[in-house]
Amino acid sequence: MINDKVRMYLLPPLFNAAVRAGAAIMHIYKNLDDYDISLKNDRTPITVADRLAHKTIREYLGPTRIPILSEEGREMRYDERRNWELYWLVDPLDGTVEFIKGNNEFTVNIALMENNVCMGAVIYVPYFEKIYVAGRGDGAYLREHIAPAADADYTYDEIVAGWTRLPLEREAGHARQIVALSRSHQTPETREHVDRLRERHPDLGIVEQGSSYKFCMLAEGTVDYYVRTTHTYEWDTAAGELILAEAGGLTRSLPDERELRYNEEDLHNPWFYCRSKYCKL
Repeated sequence: MINDKVRMYLLPPLFNAAVRAGAAIMHIYKNLDDYDISLKNDRTPITVADRLAHKTIREYLGPTRIPILSEEGREMRYDERRNWELYWLVDPLDGTVEFIKGNNEFTVNIALMENNVCMGAVIYVPYFEKIYVAGRGDGAYLREHIAPAADADYTYDEIVAGWTRLPLEREAGHARQIVALSRSHQTPETREHVDRLRERHPDLGIVEQGSSYKFCMLAEGTVDYYVRTTHTYEWDTAAGELILAEAGGLTRSLPDERELRYNEEDLHNPWFYCRSKYCKL
């Protein structure tokens, strides 16, 4: 079991790797002609920003000697990773479609997994200079004004200074429930699910948002519910799921209401939904 001393040792690499990856992403984001877009085997897009962010994280986390399972290293055989006790689960650029569209809704996801349970997590939103941090049993927190920096080297004390515990306080009189949906990945099943919710809550609000930032909005309490009925991978959810859980929310699979599992032979997630601490749906 990871003890407090080890957790303090691992938080700075986790935090700084995400901020450094964010710097690599933003460098490319500002130069549209350099995106170098191609398709992976599953027909999803990849850009040079994905590759550079992956390289940055791999090089920075290398000295921890903890193996990395990454969006850009998905070809690793199950036999190689099935008995890992400790590993990093990484999506170096979550929301590549939104990145390509130029709408700012992309993140860096890094989760520290112990026996296939997320013990520590960060989600960095480089365009908005916001980073979300969680430790299992230690709560979830937001740090703002963390600018992308290729040489980020925050200490543990600098990381925890000035962060805000999640969820955020709700404004008095806030009653309307808000559902977050993927901006680019909706299906008829998504709409049917929302229609069933609207039958009981006619004033339901809808927010479309890309990437794992939806988990962060749930953790903040700025949205209440999220449903996903298209393919996602384990690196899309691990960090966000812990951040949300430590902010009082939950994530469950559809339709069987189970916790999501990690380091499976097939790295696809089932359909799932999420609830914030304030959710009444």
